Amino acid sequence: MSRPKVVIVGGGFGGLAAARTLKSAPVDVVLLDRSNHHLFQPLLYQVATSVLTPGQIASPIRNILRKQKNVSVVLAEVTGIDKEGRRVIAKNVDREGVAVSYDYLILATGAHHSYFGHEELAQFAPGLKSAADAVMIRNRILQAFERAEAMEDPSRQDGLLTFVLVGAGPTGVEMAGAISVLIRQTLRTEFRRSDPASARVVLVEGGTRILPNFSEPLSQAATKRLESLGVEIRPGHVDRIDETGAWIGNERIPSKTVIWTAGVKASPVGEWLGVETDRSGRVRVDGQVRVPGHPEIFVIGDAASFDNEGHPLPGVAQVALQQGRYVARCIAGSIAGAPQPPPFRYFDKGNMAVVGKGYAVLETGRFRLSGIPAWMAWAAVHIHFLAQESLRLSVFLQWMWTFLTGQRGSRLIVEHHGAAEDRKQGDDPGVRLWRAG
Repeated sequence: MSRPKVVIVGGGFGGLAAARTLKSAPVDVVLLDRSNHHLFQPLLYQVATSVLTPGQIASPIRNILRKQKNVSVVLAEVTGIDKEGRRVIAKNVDREGVAVSYDYLILATGAHHSYFGHEELAQFAPGLKSAADAVMIRNRILQAFERAEAMEDPSRQDGLLTFVLVGAGPTGVEMAGAISVLIRQTLRTEFRRSDPASARVVLVEGGTRILPNFSEPLSQAATKRLESLGVEIRPGHVDRIDETGAWIGNERIPSKTVIWTAGVKASPVGEWLGVETDRSGRVRVDGQVRVPGHPEIFVIGDAASFDNEGHPLPGVAQVALQQGRYVARCIAGSIAGAPQPPPFRYFDKGNMAVVGKGYAVLETGRFRLSGIPAWMAWAAVHIHFLAQESLRLSVFLQWMWTFLTGQRGSRLIVEHHGAAEDRKQGDDPGVRLWRAG
């Protein structure tokens, strides 16, 4: 008799947690992902600002699960789901319409950038969700300083060294602080014709304050810290972005590098399933994190809208991890004939955000902390949740080296073949380059 087959779509925090929890269950697991690696997304901004390399925050999924004999990993992109036939439809490099049958299905497909209906902004303001995004943004930041150095008149930069971040949640705040530290501590002494200290970092927030999910005292502490690093915090909504800059109302901020950190939307799981979703496209699930009417289908993490005392759970790694473990235990219990478990309950471990070198804000329940102690707690938590021991050691050593010396892990400008977007800035006919001699 064949064993039940569990198909997991997505090798992020939730999908990986579910696969690992099923290690001893009498099931065969197939994990589908369009990338071959698990990515630690909370540290992507450190790749974008040259602290870490992509290889320090990502691991091959096969390698992570190599000792788990009941798991098969397949590199494929899911394009649809046949609920009635219990099949996932996928494609890979040489085949389309491949059907993968399942007895249980876990959808952990995460989220991607949301431009709030203005997708045309994506070409001018990239977001930060993948290793490729981080490398592209790193290229743009480093190229800006190289181009400023090579200009015929370095004083006429027209926004070349102005970096605009749209959205002041944790990603925007961490990016703004990291770019400022990169400029002040690493680049400021390395250029001769241009002055990196003249660079501007502008953080735009449409709400009343930055880090709106944190308490107001911590938001204010983060604001003061960013301002001490030279970051300009601008209230307002960005109405337009093009290759010359960003507009806040009628004001234009000249900038060749605009980074989108404003919001995300769910992957197209709701469309695949043809079920009810919320405004962000997240599938509405029941207390067991299942699709109503289909107890064999679970949706977790950023793809799920789970009601928690009248509010959906936040799109953070801890939600995905806890839901991944929970649904795996539900499946194992169902196969063993155990009673249905109580509804999923999220244990909120709090929020953290780094605000420049050696400074963070931390909030869990009524406990609040800021400064170096919060940064040390942040560092310990993030190192702990990296996928492999080798990465934990590598990241710890790099952080210590960067903290003590200011030297970065990777400041390479990597031009991939055909990377037209990365070369766009260098093709600007309005920039005249200095010629030596």
